[in-house]
Amino acid sequence: MKTPPADTSEQVSPTTAPDAFDKLVGDADRAPEISLPRQTPFQRFWCTRVLSSLSFQMLAVAMGWHIYALTHSAFALGLVGLAQFLPMFVLTLVVGQVADRYDRRRIASICQGLECVAAALFAWGTFGGWISAPVIYVLAACVGAARAFESPAVASLLPGVVPRAQLSQATAWATSANQAAQIGGPALGGLLYGIGPGAAYLACTLSFALASAAVSTIPLRTKPVPRAPVTLESVFSGVRFIRSQPVILGALSLDLFAVLFGGATALLPIFARDVLHAGPLGLGLLRSASAVGALGGTIWLAHFPLRKRPGAAMFGGVIAFGIATLVFGLSHSFIVSLFALMALGASDVISVVVRLSLVQLRTPDEMLGRVSAVNSLFIGTSNQLGEFESGVTAGWWGAQTAVLIGGCATIAIALLWMKLFPELRRTRSLEREEQHEMAA
Repeated sequence: MKTPPADTSEQVSPTTAPDAFDKLVGDADRAPEISLPRQTPFQRFWCTRVLSSLSFQMLAVAMGWHIYALTHSAFALGLVGLAQFLPMFVLTLVVGQVADRYDRRRIASICQGLECVAAALFAWGTFGGWISAPVIYVLAACVGAARAFESPAVASLLPGVVPRAQLSQATAWATSANQAAQIGGPALGGLLYGIGPGAAYLACTLSFALASAAVSTIPLRTKPVPRAPVTLESVFSGVRFIRSQPVILGALSLDLFAVLFGGATALLPIFARDVLHAGPLGLGLLRSASAVGALGGTIWLAHFPLRKRPGAAMFGGVIAFGIATLVFGLSHSFIVSLFALMALGASDVISVVVRLSLVQLRTPDEMLGRVSAVNSLFIGTSNQLGEFESGVTAGWWGAQTAVLIGGCATIAIALLWMKLFPELRRTRSLEREEQHEMAA
């Protein structure tokens, strides 16, 4: 039997012809001095990231406060994170293939549309009086499944939007979009939840709808490439590539375990209500505080990119993250807690920018979706599964003790990873060393 011919249909179907794109960006490859904020494709990408992240942050605050109001259980808070993580874990290998084979803008648009539907169901259930903890878990899982497809698609979209020479700077700017949303989203979500849970869910519905419409308008620089046939080898190629790159593997795993044990986000409703005695608005401010620090960090990195020894900077940022976590866990003052979370966010963004830049600059474009899917799994593990871990340990020993243990574990992991991944600690450039030497 003959082997069927490979599918040569196009991975990307740009809606903007090369000449039209050059008019939009001013032929950025030949004029790299044009700043990213002035490039129309990047402007659209950035605004889309803000809308999507804003929606999710508002939804996260509403879900967290709602489930805690219904159950008064730290374990229930952790289950919300677990419900979002499990679909991401199960779908990791699938979503990478999808991101590498189809228009990444269309994938993101569909996923944001599904998240819009989930938010609308939250609102309907709230106004209808049939919302309950199991319903919240199911809808959280639906949001997690949609984000499992959305995250690698959006992450692998950026190299097709900006010139390679500006990719590290673009990563910092893109991260600032998330941080800007994390500042406004939780505070706005907490404020709207104070008016009524339904108001928060309706705002999420509208914001997700706008993001879904906006992402499809982003013009791409990427040329169409043939789709390779799906094989067992191609399914696992992203995992094999990461294992063959100790710098990328070290960066991903460091961020995974540091945030897995050091994350206190899931416990913020407990701290806001029982430790710091703040209401829903106070919870929103606490969730926004780390984003304020992170936004300051991303603005700094956008103007002063990490060009030398990014690995050492990443280790320093993770250790600072652990120290800030310890300060937050010890604090009984709302103001001190806010500043501790700001410091936590500023230190964490160093790790985020280094990790994303390493993945995007050291991964071939035809494999970027699969590698980004694994990266998204690592992020989801550290965030959603970290929320579950925090909920479990808080249920055993109390919220403050759980945070203190997590801060100590984060510092210990950073020190251990310096020994396990010396290539990451010694790396001199975000790009491959041979590329860096050729450029020099």
